[in-house]
Parts: sequence; structure tokens; C-alpha cells
Amino acid sequence: MSDFFSSGWGVYIALVTGVGIVWCLYLLFSQRKTNVTYKPDGSVADTGHVWDDDLRELNNPLPRWWMWMFLLSCVFGIVYLTLYPGMGEYKGTLGYSTTGAHDASVAQANDQLKPVYAKYMGLDVKQVAADPAAREMGQRLFLNHCAQCHGSDAGGSKGFPNLSDSDWLYGGEPADIKTTILGGRAGVMPPFAHLESAQVSDVANYVRNLSGLAADQIKVGRGAEVFKANCAACHGGDGKGNTAMGAPNLTDKVWLYGSSEATIVETVTKGRNGMMPAHEAILTPEKVHLLAAYVWGLSNVKDKAAK
Repeated sequence: MSDFFSSGWGVYIALVTGVGIVWCLYLLFSQRKTNVTYKPDGSVADTGHVWDDDLRELNNPLPRWWMWMFLLSCVFGIVYLTLYPGMGEYKGTLGYSTTGAHDASVAQANDQLKPVYAKYMGLDVKQVAADPAAREMGQRLFLNHCAQCHGSDAGGSKGFPNLSDSDWLYGGEPADIKTTILGGRAGVMPPFAHLESAQVSDVANYVRNLSGLAADQIKVGRGAEVFKANCAACHGGDGKGNTAMGAPNLTDKVWLYGSSEATIVETVTKGRNGMMPAHEAILTPEKVHLLAAYVWGLSNVKDKAAK
């Protein structure tokens, strides 16, 4: 936490916590011997604070049971903050941390599951994808780690690729899928702000024409030159893309952000940034093997029951 603001943040937290406990103890002991005072008429005196005409604030001593409960709470707090983290950067005498406990729990679970995964590690990804039990395990991994972006059916959404078709930005071979899962991907489409609006409209129509969509043929003719000068370096002269760069194929019917002219104009003008996070530190090699098999099987295994 201290690194979040400054090196003195931990000291501030420890100081506030310590002063708070000391103040509670002082307040407790300073009030333990308060005597009841009486008015001349024999009624109990109050502090002078009155609400709703007849609700008076008295100055009676604290009940003994309440005082001891308060004291035990303070003692518990002191003991806890000695044993466990809570005083700024102080880690406690036991050295406990929630992060450490989580990592230990995950490591234990992975060790317990290794025998379950082991029988699949010696098999090719394509062989694993043909095993119904392995696909079910891969599906559970997918739902835990991938469905948040790609959807529970792997159908994707705007900006998140559909994994159930045969269109792959970085390649659909098992090795490519493993590389994507382990290291993640950073897809960048730079903005072409230097192009005039007419040129952007022309190239948008050209791209729509590449995939067989309705387009203004006059603009298509002009857009071909714009495409060749600005887009072919990544998407190729024929617009079929480049998996080495993650440049999508523009000649099929698959659109990551949408195929309307307005959407394409927005893409060309403003660019796009896509990030697939790396899972190397999250998933074991065994889990990556099963997950890659499941993803590969989504578009290659005819039996879709496991989906």
C-alpha cells in the first residue's frame, strides 16, 4: 500500500491505527471511576444535554461488563496487529499475507490435479481435443479464464474475437493458440489521421467491396490506391491479412468491430487497440495444454457437444 501513494503512507496508517487504540484505552480508563452525582432534590444529575424535552444525557459510570468487553477488544486488536499485517508495512510476527495464502492454496490445488492432467500431457493437442472428457475440462478452464471476454459460447463480441469460427488473427494451429494463451497479444491498428475524409470514405468502400458488401464502385476505384499506399503493408496487397502481425483478413465476412461504412471510417481515423492478457503466470502448462485443445476443437472438432 505504501507504494501506491508514497513511502510515508505505511507510517501514516500505522500511526493512525496506534493512536486510535491508545485513545480508546485512555477513554476507557478515564471514565471508569465516574461517580454518580445527585441534585439537591435527590434526582440523578445530568450533563445538561436534553432532547425532546425529557430525554436527558446522564453521566453514569460505564457498566463493568461493557468496560471489560471494550478492554478485551482493545487487547485483541493489539495481539492481532502484532501477529498479522495491519500496521502499515509491518508484516506481523507470523509473516502471514493473503497473497501468500492464496498462492499456497493454488499451488496445493495444482499439485492435487497434476495426476488428472498428466495423462493428457503426452498427447498431441489435436488428440486431446478429440477426447470428450478432456474437452469438458478445457471448457471449465475456458469459462473461468476466457468467457469474460470471448463469451461462454466463445462467440466473441465487438472487439473480442469469435473463437468458434475458422478465422484466426494470429494463427489457428495448436502452437499458435498456446503462444497466445501464454504470452498474450497486443493488437494495434494505428490511426490514419493524415488522410482526408474523402480518402477515408474511399478506402472504407474499398474494404467493404473486398468482402463482397455493398459499396460505391466509384469510391472503390479511388480507395484501391489509398489502400495500397496505407494498408497493404499490414493487411497485404490482396487484403487477406497477416497472422504474424495479427492483421485481420479483410476479404471474408468476419468483422471484429463491425462492417458498416461508419465503423470502418472510425477504425481508419482513430485506430484500434486490442489487448489479450498473458496467462503464463496464472495457468500451469497442463491447463494451457487442455485449454488450447478446447479452443482448437471449437472450430475443428465436428462433435460440438462439449461446447
